[in-house]
Amino acid sequence: MEPIFLTPYFRPKIWGGRKLNTELGYKIPDGKVGEAWVISGYKDDASTVTEGPYKGMTLRDLYLKHPELFGNPKAKEFPLLVKFLDANDNLSVQVHPDDDYARVHENDSGKTESWYVLHAEPGAKLIYGHNAKSKEELEDWIKNGKWDKLFRYVPVKEGDFLYVPAGTVHALTKGIMVIETQQSSDVTYRLYDWDRVDQKTGKKRELHIKQSLDTIQVPHKDPKLNITHEQVGDAKITTLAQPPVSPHFYLWQIDVNGIFNWTLDDHPYLLVSVIKGNGKFTADGKDYDIKLGTNFIIPNEMKNFSFSGDNLRLVISAPGKE
Repeated sequence: MEPIFLTPYFRPKIWGGRKLNTELGYKIPDGKVGEAWVISGYKDDASTVTEGPYKGMTLRDLYLKHPELFGNPKAKEFPLLVKFLDANDNLSVQVHPDDDYARVHENDSGKTESWYVLHAEPGAKLIYGHNAKSKEELEDWIKNGKWDKLFRYVPVKEGDFLYVPAGTVHALTKGIMVIETQQSSDVTYRLYDWDRVDQKTGKKRELHIKQSLDTIQVPHKDPKLNITHEQVGDAKITTLAQPPVSPHFYLWQIDVNGIFNWTLDDHPYLLVSVIKGNGKFTADGKDYDIKLGTNFIIPNEMKNFSFSGDNLRLVISAPGKE
């Protein structure tokens, strides 16, 4: 049994830049590239297995054809999506629906997500939530373009974490890079787009005001996360998100200075991304080199393994309880 290493799927974006290459070392397409879908089983935007017996398969096909690697899950589609985002300009201000709304209106799952900030320019503030106290006030401010009054700005720096439940108004802003862990969905309702014009079409991008009004949580409430820190041997484990507050995924930041042993007892599989440093992943007597930008899945049958390195930082997730 081997870890499942993956090659990203890249997405050009009007707000993207080149940092996915310059900061993470990815060979990205020309132009403005905003997203690297590094662990994705989503439809045609799936990442690809890099090596081993399943080399060349998409993660979506692997999940469907070899469910034993994932603990024979009930979910019909791979449930999580991990991606790096480079905001070289402001993203549109948007909101995502919950599962119930998305299934009825989009034939898709909802989208709860999270951001771990990898880089933020000095003084950076992103949009997280809104200031309207009622549905009527929300509609009035949107209708009359009172965006400065509506949007809630939150200062961020490297290492900050934000959990973004479905129904939350949000937007990354210029100069911020994040690793995003989310439900595997691409349903996005665009509330405001800074009056930008698409260079290809010469038109402003489509907005989704009705769907946004249908799904925005009013009033905004910050989720009450129970972030914990634990020293286990040579590793510091920070639990960023877990059920019941985060029903769709568990999420950890793990800092390794030495060797960290883990046993896959409580989760069917793990999603691993290296966000700082380099080191080794060891399982079944074999070492695998890992470095900044490496992404892989620890499959169900790989029960005992270890990470080693100095100043090695990982973001690891697992699906929520089915």
